[in-house]
Amino acid sequence: MKIAIGCDEAAYGLKEIIKSHLQGKGLDVVDFGTHDTEPVIYPDIAFAVAEQLSQGAFGRAILLCGTGIGMAISANKVPGVRAAQCHDTYSAERASKSNDAQIITLGARVVGVELAKAIVDTWLASEFSGGRSSEKLERIREYECNLHNIRRP
Repeated sequence: MKIAIGCDEAAYGLKEIIKSHLQGKGLDVVDFGTHDTEPVIYPDIAFAVAEQLSQGAFGRAILLCGTGIGMAISANKVPGVRAAQCHDTYSAERASKSNDAQIITLGARVVGVELAKAIVDTWLASEFSGGRSSEKLERIREYECNLHNIRRP
């Protein structure tokens, strides 16, 4: 699976650790930056990752910032994208199984390194289970299509 990753300056260190962790598992990781600790406009990174994901270039993506909040808000502005902020393994599992989130966001100032790795591993090991959640996700898609005048395939 091809995974996109991106961060702001606050999460640069954690991004590098998570990227290495994923590569160590044999996953193909594409880094959208930032590539140092200089301040950046993080929505630009979130938009770039989310747009590429929505076009099918990636199966999943991870975005990191100080809290995970700003990246989630930004990524969710891209039609067809579901980004979930996760700070524990249960929310990571539910993000995938119940909400079919293609992106998770992490807060480098909120979670430690080992917890971040566990969150990512849990999320990657989980798949959308459908069931009662399918109807809810379909309603979100309908609303989004109507809002953006998008034709459904």
